[in-house]
Amino acid sequence: MDGTAEQTTYGVGPWQGEWPVDEHYDRDLLQHGDTRNVIDRYRYWRMEAIVADLDQHRHPFHVAIENWQHDMNIGSIVRSANAFAADTVHIIGRRRWNKRGAMVTDRYQHVMHHDDVAAFVAWARDASLPIIAIDNVPGSVIIETFAFPKECVLLFGQEGPGLSPEAIDAADAVVEISQFGSTRSINASAAAAVAMHAWVLQHVSFSGSRAATPA
Repeated sequence: MDGTAEQTTYGVGPWQGEWPVDEHYDRDLLQHGDTRNVIDRYRYWRMEAIVADLDQHRHPFHVAIENWQHDMNIGSIVRSANAFAADTVHIIGRRRWNKRGAMVTDRYQHVMHHDDVAAFVAWARDASLPIIAIDNVPGSVIIETFAFPKECVLLFGQEGPGLSPEAIDAADAVVEISQFGSTRSINASAAAAVAMHAWVLQHVSFSGSRAATPA
């Protein structure tokens, strides 16, 4: 995009001037404007074109969430997974989940469902991906000292109860986020964002102020 489109608070208005001819542009968006929650690079792009472009540089870590309650944090975790370019989000348990917090980022993020922990673990083993559980339980390793595998699945539980005993037992490692205040735990979606960023710090190289490909 050459910057000729009118910038607005809620996105961009109709394209000003001669329309681009690249196939990834959406003619309806060019005509009426684009108010979606996407970065400027993807303004006016078709959803399928955005997904295809993201597929070229997704990171090799996955995110899994135990969905045995209706937890509003799940949508927020999906949104963070999209922001950090996770390969796939795995929903374990209930197929239906609260998408409000996702802010429609689930349209651009690969999401896979597993009926239960056993099915998820079987998938992870078949994919040769170690399961890294994030929970503050006895025996866990603090995240500040943990070396994340480059290819892995970060497994998160529900707000409050955390991960099920079955999920903890299946994990190859259990990691907790160091806390220094009085609360027993931090918000589940906040914990997920911290863990994903910890992976990024260890595996993504940076040039100047922009991220490059995984190291």
